[in-house]
Amino acid sequence: MRYLIRERMFRLGEDSDILDESGQPVYRVDGKVFSLRNELIVRDLSGREVARVHRKLLSLRPTYEISIGGQEAAEVRKQLFTPFHDRFTIDVPGPDDLEMSGDLFEHEFEIRQSDRTIATVSKRWFSMRDTYAVDVAEGANDVLVLASVLALDLAEDKEREQR
Repeated sequence: MRYLIRERMFRLGEDSDILDESGQPVYRVDGKVFSLRNELIVRDLSGREVARVHRKLLSLRPTYEISIGGQEAAEVRKQLFTPFHDRFTIDVPGPDDLEMSGDLFEHEFEIRQSDRTIATVSKRWFSMRDTYAVDVAEGANDVLVLASVLALDLAEDKEREQR
């Protein structure tokens, strides 16, 4: 399934829309403006919370927690010391962790589980607002993948602020 994560043009915080491949809204992302934890809430079109992404305050490297349906689903950690690439570990309960890696310019990413690519992520270069195209393989957890891409975007935004 292909999704577009597109920041809203007139927004307060990190608000975004998640659209399906035909351009129809599937989820709304509500970015909490005054949150210390860089919190995002993913809601379905009826307003029900589907997932939550927030930054872990006490960690040595950028770390984001993802909960789906009120249950801890994953922890996304940026790996340090990865020259020429950005690399994130998506630590899920159990043995099937994911890895997200991309090029130095933050425009193309791949999410892998063992030797299988479960999603590809491409960020549009020339747009007034950030837009990610996310292709999720059949059988993968779409909500987890989308929440992980939102965590990636938060981490990259935070890193740019610190430069």
